[in-house]
Amino acid sequence: MKEQLTTLIEQSEELRSSLTALLPMLRAISGGYPAVFVAEKSDTLPSLVNMVFESDSITPDAVKKAYAEADLDEAAHASALLVCGDTAALISLSPICYCDAVKCGKALIAASKGDKSLLDSYTAPEVCGTAKRLKGKVAIVTGAAQGFGAGIADSMASEGAHIVIADLNGDGAKEAAEELCRKYGSHAAVAVTANVSDEESVKAMVEAAVLAFGGLDVLVNNAGIVRAGSLAEMQKKDFELVTAVNYTAYFLCTKYSVIPMKAARAVCPDITSDIIEINSKSGLAGSNKNFAYAGSKFGGIGLTQSFALELAEYGIKVNAICPGNFLDGPLWSDPEKGLFVQYLNAGKVPGAKTVDDVRKFYEAKVPLGRGCRTEDVARAILYVIEQQYETGQAIPVTGGQEMLK
Repeated sequence: MKEQLTTLIEQSEELRSSLTALLPMLRAISGGYPAVFVAEKSDTLPSLVNMVFESDSITPDAVKKAYAEADLDEAAHASALLVCGDTAALISLSPICYCDAVKCGKALIAASKGDKSLLDSYTAPEVCGTAKRLKGKVAIVTGAAQGFGAGIADSMASEGAHIVIADLNGDGAKEAAEELCRKYGSHAAVAVTANVSDEESVKAMVEAAVLAFGGLDVLVNNAGIVRAGSLAEMQKKDFELVTAVNYTAYFLCTKYSVIPMKAARAVCPDITSDIIEINSKSGLAGSNKNFAYAGSKFGGIGLTQSFALELAEYGIKVNAICPGNFLDGPLWSDPEKGLFVQYLNAGKVPGAKTVDDVRKFYEAKVPLGRGCRTEDVARAILYVIEQQYETGQAIPVTGGQEMLK
C-alpha cells in the first residue's frame, strides 16, 4: 500500500508539492500528528471533514481561517481534504496520538465509501506520552549513515525525535534507519538517498521529510569531507569537491529546509526551528596543509552568522557546533583514507613514523586529553535546540583546544 502511494506521489508533482506546502502548516496549527491518505474523490467525503483546500489556494491565511472556522476543541481530531485535479488527499490529525489520527482518517474514508491508500507519516505511537527532550520534533541529519552523523541521529532519536537519515550512501542510510527503528520504535526514522551538493536532490530530501513526518523542525547539516594536502599537492578538483560538500551544500540544505519551517511559523507564531551546522575546530583556527577543509569551515561560520540574521524574524535559530577531532571515527581512523594516514603521508606531523605517532600528537593538543566524542556533540545540539535565546553562534566542543575569543 505504501509503495503504491509513493509511486502515485512521484507521478503527481502537483500532489507532492501541495502536500509539502500544506502539511507543515496543519501540523503546526493543530499540534497534531498527520496521517495522509490518498483517496478517490467521493461526493460525501468533503462533507465529513473539517477543512477543504484546493491545490492552488494553499496560503497561511487560508489555513488559519479554515482551522478557525472549523471550531475544534483541543482534544478534537482535525481532518482536511486537499484536492489536486482528480486526486484527493485526506489529512487526518490528532493532538493526542498518531494512532488516533489513522483511525479517524480510515473511518472518514470508509464512511464516504472511497478507496484509499495510506501514507504512513511514521510518527511513532511509542513516543506519545513520554517525557523526551525532543519529543515529536522532526529532524534531518545529513551524512548520517555512519560516524558522527549516525551517532547524532541515534542520540536525537533516543530523545524522541523523528529522524530522516540522509546520505549519499543509500544502503548505509537504510541500515542506519532500520537500526534506529529497532531501538526506538518501528517508526523512529526513515532513510533518504541524498547528494547534498545537488540542488534537486536536496529539494527532494526536504520534501521526503515533510511527506514522511508532516513537517521539519531541525536540520543538522553534518555531511562533510576532507581532502588534506599542501598547496603544491592539492588539485583543483579536490578543492572544489570539499567546497561543494562542506560549504555550498550548507547553503542548499538551509535554503530548502527553511521552507516548511517558515510555513509552520506563519500559522503558529510561537514555533521555533533550528538550523545546526556541524562545523569544526578548523573553522575557528587555520589548519596546516588542510586549507581546503579549514576554508570551507570558516566560510560555514560566515553563513551561520548571516543566515541567523536573515532568519531570526521567522523564529529560525541558526548555530554552528565546532567539534574537536573525532579521533575514533572513520574520518580519522579509516586505515586507507583516514586523516591519520593522510597526515602521516603528507608529513603534517613532524617526526611521525606511524599512525599511532600522529594520534598521540593530536591527543596532546587537547587540555582534556582526548578526542571529541559523539555524545559531546549531541549535548551541544540539545543545548542549541532548547536554548530559545541563542542564534548565530559558533560553539566549540574541543576539550579546550580552541576557545572563544
